Amino acid sequence: MSRAPFSFYEFFAGGGMARAGLGPDWTCRLANDLDPAKAAAYRANWGEGDLIEANVWDLTPDDLPGRADLVWASSPCQDLSLAGPRAGLSGQRSSAFWGFWRLIEALDEQGRAPGVIVIENVVGLLTSRSGQDFTAICEALAARNYRFGALEINAVHFVPQSRPRLFLIATRSEASACAEPGPWHGPSARLAAERLPENLKPSWRWWNLPKADARNAALSDLLEPDDQVIWHSPEQTQAILALMAPLHRCRLDQAMAQARADGHRRVGALFRRTRQEQGRSQQRAEVRFDGLAGCLRTARGGSSRQTVVVIDPAFEEAALRSRLMTPREGARLMGLGDDYVLPKGAAAALTLVGDGVAVPVVAFLERHLLRQMVKACQSARQAAQA
Repeated sequence: MSRAPFSFYEFFAGGGMARAGLGPDWTCRLANDLDPAKAAAYRANWGEGDLIEANVWDLTPDDLPGRADLVWASSPCQDLSLAGPRAGLSGQRSSAFWGFWRLIEALDEQGRAPGVIVIENVVGLLTSRSGQDFTAICEALAARNYRFGALEINAVHFVPQSRPRLFLIATRSEASACAEPGPWHGPSARLAAERLPENLKPSWRWWNLPKADARNAALSDLLEPDDQVIWHSPEQTQAILALMAPLHRCRLDQAMAQARADGHRRVGALFRRTRQEQGRSQQRAEVRFDGLAGCLRTARGGSSRQTVVVIDPAFEEAALRSRLMTPREGARLMGLGDDYVLPKGAAAALTLVGDGVAVPVVAFLERHLLRQMVKACQSARQAAQA
């Protein structure tokens, strides 16, 4: 078997979704995660050889074999998420980023720095602490002679899930840069670039990434058959519907009226949120019938498990039913195949997928950006050694 042309380290690896997206042309030299359940899922899908289950602060450069072309880091986002406490990179979990970064600095001192670094996080990183956290990361990258740029990519372009994420991509080559912002440079990324300190602006790049092809799947396409899932009782369904504010109740009533009129099934995604109403915290059920699920989250992220709402005139008992989304459906919404081995417990499985990166987004970046960057870095290194 021929050796894959590219290599990578995967930090905060979870279940290896970045690895799944990079594909067969990439050799994993090291994967790292602290969480035992995620580490078990990683081994179940990728084998024993590449993973070190440990706190990133406990790793040393000697734990990182050889030289990797690319480093992927999906560091914890709870302290950076718009749904979280916004403690920034000084937060207890997100400070793990600096445990990762000290390893990059050590590799650089040894002449083993990667040519390309991908830092994946919530879009809130761009505005956390008025942009101070994003600036701190850019300063660290620039100090190690990396050029960098931010992409805002919503997985909705690839899978039927609304999941906006930030991809801060850094490289030591000039490959794939363009003069002007493109389709993946949203308002937050443009503002972040504008307010960078003057000494960092020369290192900023607008990465050239094409538009995605039209998505061809809806939430309903990814659901389990009706007879293979556990439905809520009518009383449980009514209790959930009672949490709806008028806007969402109207949305549900419209979907039911349309289903009765044309006889066609309607599928919605419902999630519970805590809203401030008249100075009080109020739990609300919010539903959407646009063919999408809301962003998959974990309990730590502040949102409950999503509910599937199905309106189908063919149901014998009632036209409307509800149930919890299954872990396998969550995995499909992340672009994972049904051969991907999930943890047996629903909570562990949903935490795994809710903390992950959408596989088709990684594949898109690999195909249109990362591969070209790594090739340019490989060529530059070979020329310097000649």
